[in-house]
Amino acid sequence: MTAQNTQQTADGTLAKATTGDARVLAIANQKGGVGKTTTAVNLGTALAACEYRTLIVDMDPQGNASTGFGLTRGDRKRNVYGPLMDGDPVADVIVPTDVPGLELVPSAVDLAGAEVELVDAEARETRLRSALAPILERYDYILVDCPPALGLLTINAFVAGHAALVPLQAEFYALEGLSHLMRTIERVRKGFNPDLEIEGVVLTMYDRRNNLCAMVAQDVREYLSNIVYDTVIPRNVRVSEAPSHGKPVIVYDMKSSGAKAYIKLAGELLRREKGGAPAMAS
Repeated sequence: MTAQNTQQTADGTLAKATTGDARVLAIANQKGGVGKTTTAVNLGTALAACEYRTLIVDMDPQGNASTGFGLTRGDRKRNVYGPLMDGDPVADVIVPTDVPGLELVPSAVDLAGAEVELVDAEARETRLRSALAPILERYDYILVDCPPALGLLTINAFVAGHAALVPLQAEFYALEGLSHLMRTIERVRKGFNPDLEIEGVVLTMYDRRNNLCAMVAQDVREYLSNIVYDTVIPRNVRVSEAPSHGKPVIVYDMKSSGAKAYIKLAGELLRREKGGAPAMAS
């Protein structure tokens, strides 16, 4: 873990400017539309704003994280497919973003075929881990935005990761989907990555006016105890608008409730890690 030598900023977030190998977080949920990519983009932005050297790896063939930073399809000729499938150096496909301290490995349409191509590939589950190994010392955090499925692309992220961070929409079937995700993580632990943790679960698209949201949140907290972040990400129009402008919401409208929530989430994540707080190992 690299969250060390931190200092408190004016808003209570922890800031840092030290070196060390990256902590790799797989941001995953097999259900689409739960705020997974939004969380990757804005958590990464918040960590970079706190002076943590951060890389986002867009492993979703839809490429929404890449779009969220304003990259067109033409900007993605260098992308994650080469390192994953052909063994190209990942350092050659990293691109800067407009956020200081935050870089990106873009996705591409070709990645949609990688799921099938990996089935018969050698070392199919460990390719991302091998690709990232040479650049770990360049970053404090690497966030992998997984596709909304539990196939080989997501498995690669779990094998490469120190921990999984799970965005969870406060809806009726939330716990049912979460159970499936937890079983997949346990299989990865047993077969490939025994040290994989659950970094935390963050409730997204939360509407305080909705009684069902409150009930689901209570159930999730009872089921998972203290690995659920205190911070919740509210439904917020600015969060929805920001990707169409090619910007994280923290850049698009820093005063919005969504931006403030992601800044708060970054602070909570850093405080937990600095204090050795709740990551779940089993």
